Amino acid sequence: MAKTLAQKILQRHSLDEVGTAGQIVCCKTSMVLANDITAPLAIDSFRKMGAGKVFDRQKVALVCDHFTPNKDIDSAEQVKKVREFAREMGIVHYYEGGNVGVEHALLPELGMVGPGDIVVGADSHTCTYGGLGAFATGMGSTDIAAAMALGETWFKVPETIKVNIIGNLDKYTTPKDLILYLIGIIGVDGALYRALEFTGSIVDEMEIEGRMTMANMAIEAGGKAGLFPADDKTVAYCLEKGFENPEKIFSDDGALYCREVKIDVTGMSPQVACPHLPDNVKAVDELERVKVDQVVLGSCTNGRITDLRQAAEILKGRKVNRDVRFIVLPATPKIFEQALEEGLINIFIKAGAIVGPPTCGPCLGGHMGILASGERCLATTNRNFKGRMGSLDSEVYLGSPMVAAATAIAGEIIHPGKV
Repeated sequence: MAKTLAQKILQRHSLDEVGTAGQIVCCKTSMVLANDITAPLAIDSFRKMGAGKVFDRQKVALVCDHFTPNKDIDSAEQVKKVREFAREMGIVHYYEGGNVGVEHALLPELGMVGPGDIVVGADSHTCTYGGLGAFATGMGSTDIAAAMALGETWFKVPETIKVNIIGNLDKYTTPKDLILYLIGIIGVDGALYRALEFTGSIVDEMEIEGRMTMANMAIEAGGKAGLFPADDKTVAYCLEKGFENPEKIFSDDGALYCREVKIDVTGMSPQVACPHLPDNVKAVDELERVKVDQVVLGSCTNGRITDLRQAAEILKGRKVNRDVRFIVLPATPKIFEQALEEGLINIFIKAGAIVGPPTCGPCLGGHMGILASGERCLATTNRNFKGRMGSLDSEVYLGSPMVAAATAIAGEIIHPGKV
């Protein structure tokens, strides 16, 4: 039977013969992940199960990135609980202090995930690792507790939507724009419990960081996973990061898809998701004088070095609008260090940006950028639900790093080419 990428990866980890969509299969896990919000719940369930140890101290990662540096007593207690559990279990991959980064940027950077892996995490954006050719998906904390104890979990084999992306990209159009455009086409439930498999000439040309950006937002279309083939670029990236023996992975010729979506990007403008759903997408040129109070550059979607470079290119020699708070959060300490070495942090600070530590922070309305009633934000994050960044009476727009930088300068959402 010819297999999709999802079926092929699941087969690598299952003793069952992986067949058609809807089949239930049991699979060994390559990595189990939780953070400072979800890990405490998983720990409670782990205890109730009577588990005495994790299945593999090297294959459980606990990353305290959502409310760190701790914003209040409650968040400090959450992290304390995770810290003590990590010490008790001898978990190797525990991150909290100067080594912590936004989890879905940190794990690939450390070579902890790669092609053909199955990664489950108590965080919906675990699907990011599909950019490396891994079957990666979010789960509830109880399922994660079981996976931490057993090293395996079950899946319903998903149907797959094939997304063929072709054409010629405009210099201001990025992978973030492509995934927003796709979500605008199929809707926030268009890929419900389906895998999105990305192909086409644009995918072949796309660098790995852009692929991870797109895979990250598969969940915003309801996707179980967002998958890219693991090609020569993937193998080179993973080898550089220290991942052992990465292999190329492609879907089989003749694999069956439940739907195919073709996108020709030629002439496509940067895209913006308007309040209050990621599928309320418009070309940036369609938005007229939408003033903002805040701009956020960062998150597991767009806090990588490529994203910082794109924003700095727009911002260099310019100033942030006096009525705008421009918050820049590099996704990991290494990215922060690289941005320092390349002079990007200097560009941001001279422009009047607020540069903070690696943290999820404002993305989930946690801290370091909460919106007041009536305020509006343009963010490079992944969600713009009502109240996502603070007040229920605030608004969040989603855009690329280039759109973010241009908006910070203009004080209103604008095409990067116009600044």
